[in-house]
Amino acid sequence: MHWIDCHNHLQEASLGAAPPLLAAMAGAGVLRAVVNATCEAEWAAVAALAAAYPQTLVPAFGIHPWHAHEAGAQWQRRLRWLLEKLPQAGVGECGLDRWVAVPAVAAQVPVLVAQLRIARELQRTVTIHCVRAWGRLLETVAAEAPLPPFVLHSYSGSLEMARRLLPLGAYFSFSGRGLQPRQAAVLEVFRQLPRARILLETDAPEMLPPPPYLTHPLPGQRNHPANLPAIGGGLARALGMSAEALAELTTSNARACFGW
Repeated sequence: MHWIDCHNHLQEASLGAAPPLLAAMAGAGVLRAVVNATCEAEWAAVAALAAAYPQTLVPAFGIHPWHAHEAGAQWQRRLRWLLEKLPQAGVGECGLDRWVAVPAVAAQVPVLVAQLRIARELQRTVTIHCVRAWGRLLETVAAEAPLPPFVLHSYSGSLEMARRLLPLGAYFSFSGRGLQPRQAAVLEVFRQLPRARILLETDAPEMLPPPPYLTHPLPGQRNHPANLPAIGGGLARALGMSAEALAELTTSNARACFGW
């Protein structure tokens, strides 16, 4: 049984060295992972990880909305250069976030739009972060359509919003956060999504799942990417599927979404 982690941050120093992380992932059955940069300062580290482990790690380069105001003058040129150099790479993590006051959403939007346009030009899958900005995100994505497939990472929006994003090319990624007791609404949304658009992620080292799903605990409340099969098992039970069936489904979906 094989799994794909469609969103994590293995470049984070808090996770420690890559070899033991990847060995644990392989032992748990995590076949492949998409490693997302969140700012220009992380791009080189993500590229190096993907170069060192090309059969396992797929890079994605982007500017997270929290860092939109920090983008350098040449960031679009640098991003395009990286993507052209690495044909398997995606765009992200990018998006919109009203949970933070700085930078304001008005400053985040043009940075997101630029990344969407580069992704469309080069036909690369986009990974999108959205918190408390769903209406503005829908408006922005619709205005830039048609786009390549895009992933709503750790999706926490409504079913109505999902139904509006689906025809635009959205996939919806489920993280361990959705297994928290207070996140019952997230599970209900995933029960009603088209099965062909569901993905799985850990967002490691973030989005720590509840204790029953911590098969690979780390100090400091960090989330290990090898927790993915347990997270998938939790979602499978909520969907009335076997873990094997969900692993096969989400692996197939990931291949379609990322063009592997």
